[in-house]
Amino acid sequence: MEDVYHTIAREARAETKVKGSRFIAECAMAATVDEATAYLEAIRKREHAATHHCSAWTVGLFEERQFKYSDDGEPNGTAGRPIYDLIEGRGLSNCIVVVTRYFGGTKLGTGGLARAYSEAARLALEEAGDKKHFLTSVLTVDIEFPLYDLLAKAIHRLGARQIDARFTDRVAVDIEIRRSRAEELRNEIVQLSGGKAKIEPAQE
Repeated sequence: MEDVYHTIAREARAETKVKGSRFIAECAMAATVDEATAYLEAIRKREHAATHHCSAWTVGLFEERQFKYSDDGEPNGTAGRPIYDLIEGRGLSNCIVVVTRYFGGTKLGTGGLARAYSEAARLALEEAGDKKHFLTSVLTVDIEFPLYDLLAKAIHRLGARQIDARFTDRVAVDIEIRRSRAEELRNEIVQLSGGKAKIEPAQE
């Protein structure tokens, strides 16, 4: 089961100049199309005097992933796609990069444009860094009190996390664990409890 994804670690901004033109790259996290669109529009409004606002984003995870890139009036393939290729090459999800250009009076040609947009985006993404995330499941386990220490050891061994515990004559424990390890945890709990533990998805 695929349960690992990467995003940028923080918002970032970088700028480069090529033959008088300024290329200002900004990147941010965006988990939905609406968030990505709002970020782009905010930059358009703030940098309203700029010539172009070229962008690329990817939102959603795994099979629900969506992406889009835009040259915003620059020659086809010189801006949006190079920006997107950097996002894709770094394996990032839920991320938008916008490169704003202030034209400096000298045309750069298609190759020069692609290099300039790519370089600005690269600098911003390097500044933003990379953060790993795991998709998790939360299970509620109801178990006999004498088995609580064994359960705690299993939780620790599998890199899971106890969120809450409620003690009566038994123990009800809420456990957060990576989705790819949830079945292994279930099997361990069944074994240590002799099949007597109750294991259910946590109530929202």
